[in-house]
Amino acid sequence: MDWWLILIIVLSVLIGVFILLYLLKLYARRGKFNKTTKITGKIVIITGANTGIGKETAIDLAKRGAKIYIACRDAKRGEDAVDEIKSISGNDNVFYMQLDLGSLESIRQFSNRFHQLEHQLNILINNAGVMACPKSYTSDGFEMQLGVNHLGHFLLTNLLLGLLKAGGPSRIVIVSSEGHKFSNINRDDLMSEKSYSKYKAYSQSKLANILFAKELSKKLEGSSVTVNSCHPGVVQTELGRHLNENVRKYFIRPIFSIFMKTPLEGAQTQIKLAVDPDLESTTGKYFCHCSEKLPSRAARDEDNAKWLYAKSLELVGLQAP
Repeated sequence: MDWWLILIIVLSVLIGVFILLYLLKLYARRGKFNKTTKITGKIVIITGANTGIGKETAIDLAKRGAKIYIACRDAKRGEDAVDEIKSISGNDNVFYMQLDLGSLESIRQFSNRFHQLEHQLNILINNAGVMACPKSYTSDGFEMQLGVNHLGHFLLTNLLLGLLKAGGPSRIVIVSSEGHKFSNINRDDLMSEKSYSKYKAYSQSKLANILFAKELSKKLEGSSVTVNSCHPGVVQTELGRHLNENVRKYFIRPIFSIFMKTPLEGAQTQIKLAVDPDLESTTGKYFCHCSEKLPSRAARDEDNAKWLYAKSLELVGLQAP
């Protein structure tokens, strides 16, 4: 075979691979919210908004005219994020409030302070989370991922429901993950005490997010408050900091980084759920890449949703309404 023919074949294969990778990149990083909807004067809380998709969401909503409260644990990082959000958005109505989702007492203190500051709330974005962390527990004895990702946000949301109703029409956005598909709610070992897998525990917490949104939407029927959950995509953030460093360095970064969304790209779905006028009456749904999507069978299990809601009330010390 002539050398030029071999060269043409090799170049054709390389070009084909390049085109395939490019198309896969576009598919993995799809979903953009393009509407310029203003929400001037709307009051917004975003948990974990000192970094990643939470901070990008805060910047976007601040540009739209909202009054933003970023709720996170670290005061220094929170204040630095406030300065950055103000500088980029040109909106000075951005404030930091301390919140540790791993502490029920901290959540109650946050709620009390916020009630003193505001008489209503228009948008609550439950964005903060931890992923694949070593076996550990919150200050209240909950498995860390279920405690922070679900139970912390569960208590926060319930404590703020009165303000959300006062601010209606208002919206609750709960950030979940496609990782919810790899687990079920383990009623016999909800806190993973008998057997712990950091990946299964994460998946269970993300499934709990969707079940919470589903059940809460039913309890809020007839009110002016909607609640939806979403998957932001696979995003380059600090969420995976507990993954093995060698896995991140030699496998995830070089192989998958091209397919991973930037934090701004990853924020698009929750921004859409927070402000899109067409979704004002949409509730109890799950979204992925800015489009509604059917979650797993376990996430559609009404009995699971009811059981988890009742159990969560018990765990965080709330009475059933």
